[in-house]
Amino acid sequence: MTTDLETARPVGPGEVGAAVAAAAKVADAVAATSPSTRAGWLRAAADSLDAHVDALAQVADEETALGLPRLTGEVGRTTGQLRMFAEVVEEGSYLEVVIDHADPDATPPQPDLRRMLRPLGPVAVFAASNFPFAFSVAGGDTASALAAGCPVVVKAHPGHPHTSRATGHLVRAALAEAGAPEGMFAVVEGFEAGKELVTDPHITAVGFTGSLAGGRALFDLAVGRPDPIPFYGELGSLNPVVLSPGAVTARADELAAGLTGSFTLGVGQFCTKPGIVFVPEGGGFETALAAAVGAPDRATMLHDGIAERFADGLGSLAAGADVEVVAGDPAAAVAGRDASPVVLTTTVAAVLAETDRLLEECFGPTTLLVRYRDLDQLLEALAGFPGSLTAALHAEPDEHDTLAPIVTALTGLAGRVIHDGWPTGVAVTWSQQHGGPWPATTAPLHTSVGATAIRRWLRPVAYQDLPDTWLPDPVREDNPLGLPRRVDGRLQPAHP
Repeated sequence: MTTDLETARPVGPGEVGAAVAAAAKVADAVAATSPSTRAGWLRAAADSLDAHVDALAQVADEETALGLPRLTGEVGRTTGQLRMFAEVVEEGSYLEVVIDHADPDATPPQPDLRRMLRPLGPVAVFAASNFPFAFSVAGGDTASALAAGCPVVVKAHPGHPHTSRATGHLVRAALAEAGAPEGMFAVVEGFEAGKELVTDPHITAVGFTGSLAGGRALFDLAVGRPDPIPFYGELGSLNPVVLSPGAVTARADELAAGLTGSFTLGVGQFCTKPGIVFVPEGGGFETALAAAVGAPDRATMLHDGIAERFADGLGSLAAGADVEVVAGDPAAAVAGRDASPVVLTTTVAAVLAETDRLLEECFGPTTLLVRYRDLDQLLEALAGFPGSLTAALHAEPDEHDTLAPIVTALTGLAGRVIHDGWPTGVAVTWSQQHGGPWPATTAPLHTSVGATAIRRWLRPVAYQDLPDTWLPDPVREDNPLGLPRRVDGRLQPAHP
């Protein structure tokens, strides 16, 4: 399978060092570029991908079987992210500029201090399998790092190599035409290439989206270097959902339809899939969900490896004496690369007794209903719950006061807390938080989606008593870029 977009040959492990060295060579020049220049690069990349959306979607569908409508939309999300980060760079508040003028009368005397964020340098990005565009070669990690002023070397996912090469070719060509320095962006392939990237001394940080096992191995490499570097890994997430007694009584069928759509979306291969759903004991939600799932249809998963792991995970979940089948057949759910939905149910007592087995992510179209007796038992279950990207609560208005402790518990274990909604579907906005406590991510202080994803690729630097001519533009006294800044404790808006 080839495409006329795929004009560049793969870059393998033997050439990783050269790609990183090229990135390091231009790192200072990239960091010194103006916001408008980097914004122009990002928009040029977005325009090129949009211009080839049909061809890109076709190549990706042949490799992933995700379907042309989904993939066409994902290219749009990808280019939307690139353009959003162009706006982030131009707006300027991401630099967190703070200026405190000298005050000799302070105790102790205060020097002139000017603080801003500066790009780290060359970074490595590991592409995901389940989003071949939005979390891949030109996805959010790459867009935010380029926006920050960091050269990027992407490690392509083996699940869609042709899609990665085509995307990489378009981005490289667009950046070159827009005047970006050669070496600022590269794509490499291969398992060994990934390890070389993480351990290369020129790489200053790593972004990763993938499995818990793979992410943990790379995380250990990153922090085990002679010079440890940040590893921003999105790993695995159960994304618990709580259905209140009132919500199930008032709208069980509606909730069942919503849950079915969410846990089967993309054949259950979303990092935000609701994998665990707490339901009131005796509420009858199992019956409503079985009716909503109906006779499950098969759909094609991303690749053979994911299908095999899904089959193994289902077998492990269904093996317990306290686990019952609500819909589907765990033993027959997977046939080759195709899978059909399965719903299982168990109790809080069983989860507390077999936490490691029942609270392990099963990536695919399945969800586990956990029956709770009362609020106290629900809180007991949530107290030991692993970190997640999201947590959701469906409740009726007259229950809000009673369920406030549940909101507190969910806030403690997730990066995004949702009311009366489902976790699949992550808006790309300034306010988004896509991260959470371990094992959802390795760095819960940060997000991989939204404007503040750029913060991962920056470090603060304070300049003390430097002459104005030595200072970077964002902290110069006359504010030549017109950025929003905090000066002597007071916020000052941007100006033309």
